[in-house]
Amino acid sequence: MTSTVLYNGDLRTIAQHNQSGSVIETDAPLDNNGKGERFSPTDLVATALASCMLTIIGIAARSHGFSIEGTQCAVTKIMLSDPRRIGEIKISMTFPAEGVYDAKTQAIIERAALTCPVLESLHPDLKKTIEFLWP
Repeated sequence: MTSTVLYNGDLRTIAQHNQSGSVIETDAPLDNNGKGERFSPTDLVATALASCMLTIIGIAARSHGFSIEGTQCAVTKIMLSDPRRIGEIKISMTFPAEGVYDAKTQAIIERAALTCPVLESLHPDLKKTIEFLWP
């Protein structure tokens, strides 16, 4: 079992990762009857995409002998209605100024990012806009 999720009332959940014991709380967003005081479940989906991309790039970087430490993703989630769902996830990935990213390294990074398991798991109708910002 991966995790346990408890409904804590007032549109909040507490999810616990079974192996590590780490905890994530969620809250419904303001536009869906919530308080917006925590990540919403759909925020976590968008955030998981960025986290997955960085993880897979990190694995590729390690095996090719370069670092992406300090790389940061700005994540934007755009909701649609009827039915309510995520319509687009935008990720702007900014690489640190001190890094050296030649054409080969950029190709390795982009290929890794665009083959991460979360990206491969999202529905094809969900628009994914990924921007790589090199120093």
